[in-house]
Amino acid sequence: MTALRNVCFAFSQTVFKETNMYAQLVETGVKQVKTADQLEGREQTFQRRIDDGVRIEAKDWMPDAYRKTLVRQISQHAHSEIVGMLPEGNWISRAPSLKRKAILLAKVQDEAGHGLYLYSAAETLGVSRDDLIDDLHAGRAKYSSIFNYPTLSWADIGMIGWLVDGSAIINQIPLCRCSYGPYARAMVRVCKEESFHQRQGYDLLMQMCLHGTPEQKAMVQDSLNRWWWPALMMFGPSDADSPNSAQSMAWKIKLFSNDELRQKMVDQTVPQAEYLGLTVPDPELKWNAERGHYDFGEIDWSEFYAVLKGNGPCNRERLAARVKAHEDGAWVRDALVAYADKQAERKAA
Repeated sequence: MTALRNVCFAFSQTVFKETNMYAQLVETGVKQVKTADQLEGREQTFQRRIDDGVRIEAKDWMPDAYRKTLVRQISQHAHSEIVGMLPEGNWISRAPSLKRKAILLAKVQDEAGHGLYLYSAAETLGVSRDDLIDDLHAGRAKYSSIFNYPTLSWADIGMIGWLVDGSAIINQIPLCRCSYGPYARAMVRVCKEESFHQRQGYDLLMQMCLHGTPEQKAMVQDSLNRWWWPALMMFGPSDADSPNSAQSMAWKIKLFSNDELRQKMVDQTVPQAEYLGLTVPDPELKWNAERGHYDFGEIDWSEFYAVLKGNGPCNRERLAARVKAHEDGAWVRDALVAYADKQAERKAA
């Protein structure tokens, strides 16, 4: 039945696929991380297993707060993959060549697959996929703030691959080693495919910057100016002294701080921008020889929180598109379930 539901979901998404790190501010429900002395009984045994690097599986006992944290994080991640199809899907019919169209089709299809893997991983924690999707459509669940920005030019498609998927890889590779087995295993394939997404995005920008016209390079620079800061915001605010981040790291759901991941993204991306002949839109950006890292300017977190609260450029449009796609695809899901029921009746007869 799970395989059937995957087919139903993927098939029904074609309605918006053709016309078109990812969990932020995840609450753990824990106000303060317990020390080893404060843990008792099964909770102590559970933490010891995590400290020893033993993977937690769906059948294992786990604290309720651990389960709820994973449900929130994995479902947000899944929602982000599905909503993330929309900004790029808008450009499938406007791709400049058959090659680019085929690449973009494959990429958007991959994102649908990632959503399916992640919804399946969330279901191992005892939640219903239908309930998770209902929460998204009702505005109760979050998805990555980056997908509430518009794709205004073809260069934005390359920029999403390079910056957004590049940031996602930095954030998601550690998740392949997280403590919850089903999530970690799902992330192995997701990260392999995200690597393709990042490379195709950079290849697109190389073509425009190094082999294109001055107008095309200017288009890429404009795109970088608009996407740079939202891409840095993807990692979330500084999590120093945050009980949520501290608990997630104690449980090894999260392995690195937001600031560590953001720094890695800047260090990796700036030389790539320089190779393209682009200027990063940060006057405070400079190499710090003492630290061995780039220093960069302050992020405007008021914009991040405004977008997260539903006041971004495309929040309402994205949610409306998702709801419409789900409603328009209902007949596909209903038909396949009816067919499965009929087949089951025949076998029982």
